[in-house]
Amino acid sequence: MTLSRHVVSSVTTAEVGSRYLRAVGRNSFRGHHGSGNTSTAYVVETDRGASGWGLPLYGGDPARLIGKNVAELIDPERGVVDPAAEFLDYPLHDLAARILDVPVYAMLGGTGSPRVRSYSGGIYFDDLDPEDAPAGTDAIRTNLAQDYESGFRDFKLKLGRGYRWMDPQEGLERDIEVTLLTRELYPDADILVDPNDGYTANALTAYLAAVSTCHLYWIEEPFAERWEDFRFLREHLATLSWQPKIADGEFDPDEDHILRLAREGLVDVALMDVVGHGLTAWRRTIPRLAETSAEASPHAWGMPLKTLYAAHIAAGLGNVPIIEGVPGNTLGTDGNGYTLADGHLTLSDEPGFGITLK
Repeated sequence: MTLSRHVVSSVTTAEVGSRYLRAVGRNSFRGHHGSGNTSTAYVVETDRGASGWGLPLYGGDPARLIGKNVAELIDPERGVVDPAAEFLDYPLHDLAARILDVPVYAMLGGTGSPRVRSYSGGIYFDDLDPEDAPAGTDAIRTNLAQDYESGFRDFKLKLGRGYRWMDPQEGLERDIEVTLLTRELYPDADILVDPNDGYTANALTAYLAAVSTCHLYWIEEPFAERWEDFRFLREHLATLSWQPKIADGEFDPDEDHILRLAREGLVDVALMDVVGHGLTAWRRTIPRLAETSAEASPHAWGMPLKTLYAAHIAAGLGNVPIIEGVPGNTLGTDGNGYTLADGHLTLSDEPGFGITLK
């Protein structure tokens, strides 16, 4: 059935949430992340009984969409085409794919595989808690084991303990200790590290020297996105026997700036948030990144639902070698929309995003 036969009859809301595998601690600049969260999703229905739902990109006026033909709002080949409907990017992609009776990744082109490699993004500073009797690296051991048991095989470690929570030198030493421990415990894992802009160039140089045997997969947001610092980092990495990828673009992203850094060989992986950037924007951005030989990995922390969106982008558009997994469950739905085993998410072949509200 074509989209043009459907007219939007209602736009309503529903609450969806997340429950992490465990309470998640601090990163370099932010306090405890808690055990999960709740967000408002939008449900778009048509006069022919079709419906789609998803997280909004930002606030908008649903009343402006009532009575609109779905084909006027979204083009399956490009994404949302009506600026007034842009905030419902994900609900409209879900709706269009359900009308066409295909998974979203197939509607995006199916360039990648529906079996998507995923790392655990849940290794935070739980070694610093509880504050009156910190658990130390035993907490990291426990968290790594829990995420491995749930199906992950690769891990992203939050770094930057010395930015706010510890003495700078002691924090750096703990960052190094946690990285070496992870490599010791999981010799086959890819290790990604993320200081959340909490490192100086000198601290990063010292860290890289101390973990040289760990063969890091990538370094994410070591410091603010300044051209000079990224040039320094690239030149320094060239002196090492193992060169991790440079990943950036999550915080306050400027797409053109990230693309310029990619064209100059200073960023290897673009990380704009999967919801903050939007699916229609990612459909535009990923081909532009491919022209520079850079890759994408949409930031997904916060909800397993965002991991689902990132997986459809990877399977649909390609050029996404690995995505961020949020260990936990999506509340208010019939599942997460994927299965996780042996370090990979396997997407459902159900229409839309393959996940249904209860």
